[in-house]
Amino acid sequence: MKILLSAWACNPRQGSEAAVGWAWLAAIKDRHDVHVLTARYQRDWIEAEVRNNPAEFSRVRFHYIEPPLWAYDYSNGFWRWQANIPLLVPLFHRYYQRWMRAAYKTARELNRRVHFDLVHQLTFVGFRFPGHLAKLGIPFVWGPIGGLENTPWRLVPAMGIRGAAYYAARNIVNSWHKRFSRAPRKAFAAAGPGVIAATGGIRREIQRWYGVDAEVICEVGLSAQTCNTYAMRRGGEPLRIAWSGLHLPGKALHLLLRALSHVPDTTDWRLDIYGDGPCKLKWQRLAARFGIDSRCTWHGQVSRAEALAGLKSTHLFVTTSLKDLTSTVILEALANGVPVICPDHCGFSDVVSDRCGVRIPIRNVREFEAGLSRAIIEIARDETMRRRLAAGALRSAREFSWEAKAEAIDRVYHRVLAARPEQMTSPLRRRISGPVL
Repeated sequence: MKILLSAWACNPRQGSEAAVGWAWLAAIKDRHDVHVLTARYQRDWIEAEVRNNPAEFSRVRFHYIEPPLWAYDYSNGFWRWQANIPLLVPLFHRYYQRWMRAAYKTARELNRRVHFDLVHQLTFVGFRFPGHLAKLGIPFVWGPIGGLENTPWRLVPAMGIRGAAYYAARNIVNSWHKRFSRAPRKAFAAAGPGVIAATGGIRREIQRWYGVDAEVICEVGLSAQTCNTYAMRRGGEPLRIAWSGLHLPGKALHLLLRALSHVPDTTDWRLDIYGDGPCKLKWQRLAARFGIDSRCTWHGQVSRAEALAGLKSTHLFVTTSLKDLTSTVILEALANGVPVICPDHCGFSDVVSDRCGVRIPIRNVREFEAGLSRAIIEIARDETMRRRLAAGALRSAREFSWEAKAEAIDRVYHRVLAARPEQMTSPLRRRISGPVL
């Protein structure tokens, strides 16, 4: 098939949304001919990767889009400023809306020449800005989609004054967009059977607000290769716990620090903390106030290779994020045989099961902290249980391979084409085995 893929965030050298875009492209490109609309600032990274692996990209063409009067560049620090100054978020949204209009203009010109079989709106995965590609009049796929779930109001106070203000405002804006915004409603109607939800919770929100069913495909994944062994905890060795993420209010590391402060001194543990951000100093002071700072190691922002090396010697991974889809690092922990403790919400509930970890209900913050403490104590005291969960983690990781996702994406593509038979001129609409035009 000839696929037009819109992925503003698509980069082989970055994480988060950019890593999602790149990984999904990798899953699609081996089966189809792909034209990619992406942000111009990523050009150097992408073209370096293509030069290093030309055969892998023989069926891919990149089109670098930049709207007039804008010159967004990740390296200029705007992304970091946006994380520290939430008021800049609307400015970026304005830029992204202009980028999508420019992308649509390029897409129309390309479609006249290439005649795509379908168009896939990929990143950003948020629901509020679906773009304009559904107007091309060809089968439309949208997703994986996230962002529809509000942060539970009972958790908002746990984020501190700044975090509470941000997520309360986000809840209000989110609810307004779900109820009144016309662009998502039109896009969901246009996609029909081509809607992909990142989590089961997002699927339920899509059904509730837009009356459309969705295929659930986790937005992150792993290569088919996972470890065959996991870290063994020897007698007398402390339980090595890892936490990773941006140091932002919504990641809520302070809840883990508070939970660990209630773990009895007879339970020996060490905490490795990866990442950086504006909350770091506050959290370091909190650990000192709780008297647990000597057991905490703050690694800062490290390379992916260093983070994975750290996971290989970890006994337990804990995430405390109060607002997320599915974190790549959770899958990487499972792939290294590391059991996971997580909140029982968001995408975590779809990935972490009783065979590979512990999901802590979040009825309120106090109960969540108590649940974290109990789970850590139990795993620290019962190495047989921890090893059983570690073995289950290795098995669970294989279910989230990109090979499996590629098959799931193909099913969506075929379902969308089958729903639009009037647009098909031959089986699978001119499947091509050669290079893209």
